[in-house]
Amino acid sequence: MYLNRGAWRGARARTSAVVLGAALLMAGCSSSGDGDDPDDNAGAGISQQPKETDPFWVNPDGNAAEQVAAFVKAGKKEDAEEIRKIAEQPTGEWIGPESPEQEALGFTEAADKAGRTALLVLYNIPHRDCGQYSQGGAADGNAYRTWIDGVAKGIGDRDTTVILEPDAVLHLVDGCTPGEFHEERYDLLKGAITKLKSLKNTKVYVDAGNVGWGHPDQIFEPLKRAGIDQADGFSVNVSNFYTTEDSIKYGKELSAKVGNKPFVIDTSRNGNGPYTEGNPDERWCNPPGRALGETPTTKTADPLVDAYVWVKRPGESDGECKGGPKAGEWWAEYALKLAEATTP
Repeated sequence: MYLNRGAWRGARARTSAVVLGAALLMAGCSSSGDGDDPDDNAGAGISQQPKETDPFWVNPDGNAAEQVAAFVKAGKKEDAEEIRKIAEQPTGEWIGPESPEQEALGFTEAADKAGRTALLVLYNIPHRDCGQYSQGGAADGNAYRTWIDGVAKGIGDRDTTVILEPDAVLHLVDGCTPGEFHEERYDLLKGAITKLKSLKNTKVYVDAGNVGWGHPDQIFEPLKRAGIDQADGFSVNVSNFYTTEDSIKYGKELSAKVGNKPFVIDTSRNGNGPYTEGNPDERWCNPPGRALGETPTTKTADPLVDAYVWVKRPGESDGECKGGPKAGEWWAEYALKLAEATTP
């Protein structure tokens, strides 16, 4: 397919993430400085980015940070410095299906302690991913509403930016999601936006696809039905590889059709643009020769672009293709290639 369907990180990573969030708080190891107070976590030494340009929280114990520490311990200093390009940037925390309140609480409290904004990705809509690599989601509409309630309770009044349901609206447009589920999905998305926007300091960006899937004319009405008017804006290029320039063009065309709403762009792996070789149906899945894109920042090239964000966590597999592990699992070899291909 033309979408990147390998977004889901998997439930197994969640438990450790929640425990980690609590450990961060208890140990006081999240730096609140602007890059000059590193946390020497297991030898990784990961700190926060300057708040004025990049307000999002860097998880000092993420997969990339663990890989840095492992390379340092093994004496592979050059490899460690390459992976540090990933480890030192804030990336989205994908909330799992089992413990939404605890996970949201752990991440947002750790971010708050560091004086930063948590970046959360909610990807649990029923009938998710149309049976592809990231299939699954909540069992039904009521389960999803309960899950959203848990996320909201965990966030509370802490500064949080939410990327809401990658591909969910897009799959209503492209025919991937069966028609009998459309009305429920619109209702669930609208309800999620309403719930999250009732929180004091939470911004919500509804996912709106990418340059390669089609034209903004096809998705602006569905976005309105999903509640874009109540959201802060929309996201583009999530887990994909289209250039920032092309993504800005797509986003601006779409913005003009939805009340000039601003948007955010996932620049995590778009440094070399999209892959154009091999099977067109799998160009999105662990493509070779890609590179990290612009680092996360709210200082962007266009006033309609609220931020460049790393929604997809670089180094985590898109799925079991091209030799990759399951979707969402850390793949050190691929992460290293991404970093090595990136101009400092």
